[in-house]
Amino acid sequence: MVKLLLFIKHNLKFLWALVEFINSRLFILFHEKKVLASLHDIIDNYSHPFTVRILNSNDTQLVKQLMENQNPERLKYFRPHGFDEASIRKALKNRALITMGVFEGNRLVGYFFLRCFWNKKCFVGRLVDQNFEGKGIGKLMNKIMYSTAWASKFRCFSTISRKNLLVMKAHANNPFMMIRKELPNDYLFVEFLPPDKPILN
Repeated sequence: MVKLLLFIKHNLKFLWALVEFINSRLFILFHEKKVLASLHDIIDNYSHPFTVRILNSNDTQLVKQLMENQNPERLKYFRPHGFDEASIRKALKNRALITMGVFEGNRLVGYFFLRCFWNKKCFVGRLVDQNFEGKGIGKLMNKIMYSTAWASKFRCFSTISRKNLLVMKAHANNPFMMIRKELPNDYLFVEFLPPDKPILN
């Protein structure tokens, strides 16, 4: 199923657009309220030095600027959507793609998302501004993504390239990650499993 969805996403754009449209409507109908309630509760009750909030289409330029400020090599394996203005705006309007930002003041320094599916599965992804590495932003984003998925009773997945050494290193000691499947082109299909107790404390 994963291979099929990835093939459609990367090769049959018109069909992927239809999949996203139908999925978005079903997600909004059955799950959106609970997922957003879990997300807001987690953000509001976790102490950290940064501001975290859900993004919307008004944040298009902030996201575009963040992507433009990164070394192109850094974005090689991070392509949840196009990074032109129209593509970013469309992504931020997609209610089944819950996009979030980490801010230092007014500066967007982290971008992450939950791509939710109506069958209670979600995919996660994140990017930390290259000038803000080592400040715990990636760990913060992971906690929010995983905890939101688990609190909403969603299974939490991602695809990771073995060639993406930065991400492979970041997940080397991730106690929640389990490799589910080997995918073509050196990609791994992984699941983040909930612990016996909440990850946030």
